[in-house]
Amino acid sequence: MKDNDMKNEQIMASIDDLPLTDELVSAYLQDNPEFFNRNNKLMTGLRLIDNQRGTVSLVERQQQQLRQQVHNLEDEITQLMSVASHNENLFTLYSDLYLRLLDCKSASELLDCLTQTTKELLSLSALTLYLTKPVELAHDSLTNNDCQGVMQNRLSNSDYYFGRLQQSEQQLIFSHSFAGSVVLMKLVHDDKDLGFLAISSDDAHHFDPRMDTLLLNQFKRLVAKLLQQHLAI
Repeated sequence: MKDNDMKNEQIMASIDDLPLTDELVSAYLQDNPEFFNRNNKLMTGLRLIDNQRGTVSLVERQQQQLRQQVHNLEDEITQLMSVASHNENLFTLYSDLYLRLLDCKSASELLDCLTQTTKELLSLSALTLYLTKPVELAHDSLTNNDCQGVMQNRLSNSDYYFGRLQQSEQQLIFSHSFAGSVVLMKLVHDDKDLGFLAISSDDAHHFDPRMDTLLLNQFKRLVAKLLQQHLAI
């Protein structure tokens, strides 16, 4: 018994020698969730330092944190509603554009419609069409430069390219250089590459690789189909 008493005393002494750290206190409170229920006076009497309000009670700190959480949730809801409204407007714009494109009687009228939408409705800088095969069509948005290298470099492994282009690529596609960003969309119909559609923005960050392509997928499929019908390429 004496040996056991000595061992217990040694254990208690070693425990008393342990430094009281934040981790130990936090672990104890997590393991004993009823601590403040058993020590209610302690909870109401605790005072915490607040950088803005000075000394506050634990209850006041909890209320402040809850108010901040509610404020953050309200901000998130506002942002989501703004995004939803933007997406709804964009969907309506694309739906109207599809109807206008379907009513076009020629490739030239089709490109007029696309150019007008790009500049006036989407507030973007320019639209250019590159076709892999020469066609009997004269239009300001159709480039006659050889952009096959750009297509191989930017669209060989993807249907889209978002971001910046080299000046030599800008000159080939748009016939001028600029500091903005572009989207290149590969046009494919019946498993045949027709070329690509290029749209530029003065904003260097407007076309970003993280952009969603759901609406663009439908858009480029329709444009490729209509071009093939009007030009028989």
